[in-house]
Amino acid sequence: MRPIAIDLFAGAGGLSLGFEQAGFDVVAAVEIDPIHCAVHKFNFPETAVIPRSVVGLTAAEIRVAAGIGNRPVDCVFGGPPCQGFSLIGQRALEDPRNGLVLEFVRIVAELDAKTFVFENVKGLTVGKHKAFLQELVEAFDRAGYAVRLPWKVLDAADYGTPQHRQRLILLGAKKGLALPDYPTPSVNAADARKPVKGLPMGPTCADAIGDLPDADGFFGLVDSDSVRTTGFGKPSAYASELRCLSNGAWHYGYTREWEPGLLTSSARTDHTAISRRRFGATEPGSVEPISRFFKLAPQGLCNTLRAGTDGARGAFTSPRPIHYKLDRCITVREMARLHGFPDWFRLHATKWHGARQVGNAVPAPLARAIGECAIEALGIEPVRPEKTIRLGDVGLLYMDLSEASEHFSVARPNSKRDRKSGAKKRKQEEIEAEHKRVKIVNG
Repeated sequence: MRPIAIDLFAGAGGLSLGFEQAGFDVVAAVEIDPIHCAVHKFNFPETAVIPRSVVGLTAAEIRVAAGIGNRPVDCVFGGPPCQGFSLIGQRALEDPRNGLVLEFVRIVAELDAKTFVFENVKGLTVGKHKAFLQELVEAFDRAGYAVRLPWKVLDAADYGTPQHRQRLILLGAKKGLALPDYPTPSVNAADARKPVKGLPMGPTCADAIGDLPDADGFFGLVDSDSVRTTGFGKPSAYASELRCLSNGAWHYGYTREWEPGLLTSSARTDHTAISRRRFGATEPGSVEPISRFFKLAPQGLCNTLRAGTDGARGAFTSPRPIHYKLDRCITVREMARLHGFPDWFRLHATKWHGARQVGNAVPAPLARAIGECAIEALGIEPVRPEKTIRLGDVGLLYMDLSEASEHFSVARPNSKRDRKSGAKKRKQEEIEAEHKRVKIVNG
């Protein structure tokens, strides 16, 4: 039997995908956002999606939802949101804003998980935040878990992702069991200044998205996020894997029934002619001065893809980079390629939700490398499943917040997405005037 894992703070499922590809059965995913729950249910239809906060959630409730009875839980993983700031005269974990971190520790212990993976921002490793991490290690110690020290920050670019994305990873195990090791880099990042001898060079932006048809060539993508096409180009080795064309493309994950001739998550963006001229005039690898969008370099790496803000904080769209060859921002599918998501994996149909889901996720190649180390520490030989999974109802990808909340029978979260954010949109002549000022300053 495959080892079983639980995903806390699951989002759209970057960690879930990587751990499945490493050989785990991810039996439950806890996520408070109904939109993320819907997308997770589409891509992982056999995983129990628990649409609620971890606060007060018991191990018994997770076990019932997952249908695992008293089976041992091999790994719990997730990235709880935290502030990490130490207050004067107060320990950081006593700050109520960091309560979700302690909930993570509690659930790991209640499930009696053999191992855990805690993922978070690199910023927790610097300055005053180090005290927060030390407190977290102590909390795990009190709960009966050892932590692999020193902790490490891993860059997804070192594990086959064409994007620099650094994440703090804490690895732990029940005292008395083997501690997982950190994965060693599998590639040299494409922009590495001092490549490690013997390691292959990692994929570039062109490797990731160069074979995808231009979304602007399909009128149907004005009002939809998917279209049938035979316009895919010759894929690189990296793209071939994400298109599930290469041997071993599924790794130790479940094969999905999907339509390879469908270009998905590719809703078009309505750029003005002036914006397109600015994008086209920007040198690859540099920042467009007005929008401040980064323009991808074909032989370079993507900048860190961001999630934007959620509905409660104004619902601002993440700044998507500019395509290295086309005068537009990249699509959600192109973002997903740069994040290591295979083409069968779909995001929410809207650009805002879809980009937010990619930007919040751990890149699948990095997650897989971490999952492989967890399996190795457990002393388990991963096996390729023979079963094929049919993806969920495509309608899940098109639900708005109210529909998703109703589908999962939860209260609709507060969101400002459908309200005016209060931000004043600049008129085109204001943008052009600033462009002229920038040219004068840089001239």
